[in-house]
Amino acid sequence: MTDTRKLTVRCPDCGSDLVIDAKTGDVLSHRAPKAPLAGGKDFDSLFADLDVQKARAEALFEKEKAAHADRSRLLEEKFAEALRRAEEDPDEGPPRRPFDLD
Repeated sequence: MTDTRKLTVRCPDCGSDLVIDAKTGDVLSHRAPKAPLAGGKDFDSLFADLDVQKARAEALFEKEKAAHADRSRLLEEKFAEALRRAEEDPDEGPPRRPFDLD
């Protein structure tokens, strides 16, 4: 049997536990640290964040609502411009078919 020594090391950067083979230096396993519930925040700060998120969502809704109203005006202007150009330069009729060229 082979005798393998395993080293258990805590990562100084992320705090995870690493199990390393002493002979080869390969990482055998990696266990991430457990994150605290609710990101480590207390109830009052979570409630305040909820109010901020609600205000941000309301502002985004109002912005999109204004853009939608403005979009219909822009479409009307584009349609009127296209109609004006169509009246200035009328078509010569339907396009010619390849069979008509013979």
